Amino acid sequence: MKPIDEFLNFSLINIDKSTGPTSYSVSEFIKRQLKLNKTSHMGTLDPKVTGVLPITLGRACKLADYFIKHDKSYVGILHTHKEQNIIELQKLIDDNFVGKIKQTPPHRSAVKREERERFVYSWKLLEASKDERSFLFECKVEGGTYIRKICSDLGEMINGAHMGELRRTDAGIFNEKTIINLFDFKSAVDKYKDGNEEDLRKMLIPAENAIKKVLPFVKIEKKAVKGLHIGRPLFRDSIISDVDEIKTNDRFAVFYGNQFIGIYRRTTEELIFGRSEFVFN
Repeated sequence: MKPIDEFLNFSLINIDKSTGPTSYSVSEFIKRQLKLNKTSHMGTLDPKVTGVLPITLGRACKLADYFIKHDKSYVGILHTHKEQNIIELQKLIDDNFVGKIKQTPPHRSAVKREERERFVYSWKLLEASKDERSFLFECKVEGGTYIRKICSDLGEMINGAHMGELRRTDAGIFNEKTIINLFDFKSAVDKYKDGNEEDLRKMLIPAENAIKKVLPFVKIEKKAVKGLHIGRPLFRDSIISDVDEIKTNDRFAVFYGNQFIGIYRRTTEELIFGRSEFVFN
C-alpha cells in the first residue's frame, strides 16, 4: 500500500461544492487542510452553482488539462419572465441550442471574451411550475460551455429568461457517486491528523487510476523505465501491449506494470513511438 503522504501528493478528490464559496476558495481550503504545496480545481463553478468539483492534489495538478476538457452534465432551473408553453419552449431550445452552437463567454468569466463553438449534446425540459415560468431542465454539454449564457441567450428570443439554481452532476469521469462534501472531508482530515488515515484514504482517487479512464495507455518492459525517467523518447520495441487504438498525435499514458511513468504523444517516426509531455519521477 502506498504511504499516505505519497498518495496525497498524486491523487484527486471529488468535492461536492456547496453554494457560496468560489471554486478557487474550495481548492485553497483543501490545500490548507492537507498541507500541500498545490491543488487545482477542474472546471470552474460559479459561487451559486453546486455539485461535482474534482480537485487535483500535489503533482497530479500537472494532469489537470487531461481531465478538464471532458463533457459536463447539469440539472437546473430556467426562469422565464413571461408564461411559456413547455412544448413550444422545448422546440425552440432544440432548434437553437442543441448541437453545435456559437457562444461568447459572459463578462464575468476567466477567459477571453471572443465567440467560440461548443457542442450541446442534449437539453431537456423535465417539468414546468404551475405558473409556467419556471422549468426544471437537465443538459449534457461540451466542457467550457456556459449554461447561464445559454439561458440568457434563450431569454433574448422569448422576452426574457435567466438561470436560477444549477448543479453539476457529471464532469468527465467524475460524478455524484464518488462525491465528498466538505464537512465529511474535514472530519476525515481531523481523524488523519489524529493518526487514523482510513477515511481520508477512501476519499482519494489515485491519479494513475484516473488517467487510465481518460487516455489510452500502453505497458512497457522494465529495461525502458530508467531511460524514460530521464526524458528519453519511448521506442516501439519497448512496448509490450497493443497500440492499435493510438493514432498519430494522440496522447497516451505509459505504465510499467501498475507503475505510472508519464504522458506521451504518438509520433510519426519509424523507431520512436512517442515523446514525453509529462514524466512522473
